[in-house]
Amino acid sequence: MFKAFKEFAMRGSVLDLAVGVIIGAAFGKIIASLVDDILLPPIGQLLGKVDFSGLFINLSGTHFDTLQAAKAAGKATLNYGNFINTVINFLIVAFTIFVVVRIVNRWMPKPPAPVTTKDCPQCAMAIPVAAKKCGHCASAV
Repeated sequence: MFKAFKEFAMRGSVLDLAVGVIIGAAFGKIIASLVDDILLPPIGQLLGKVDFSGLFINLSGTHFDTLQAAKAAGKATLNYGNFINTVINFLIVAFTIFVVVRIVNRWMPKPPAPVTTKDCPQCAMAIPVAAKKCGHCASAV
């Protein structure tokens, strides 16, 4: 059983997937920091000094000035500001991955076009691969 697992784990695609997951997790942290620390503060300033992470609706009916105070009191809250941060984070990650995949696809060699024609051995004219007879000289191929 260990040998079968070792063969499975050592296949190239499994190792590639593992590397992709690890790099993706690290990349996600970088993007989260970019969104939370670089992009959202200026956006919040433009929208009237709004800090999205502090936006919430208190479901208990009592008033709390901050989300931390409501959580410390153990009250239920709808943290829509954190949701906004997460949506913006997702959109930036998705767009970044889209751009990276497009760039990488440009670097990759183009696959050769499938062969659709061959030369007739008698007249050297191009004919379809599936042809049984040359359309130019009528010889059998």
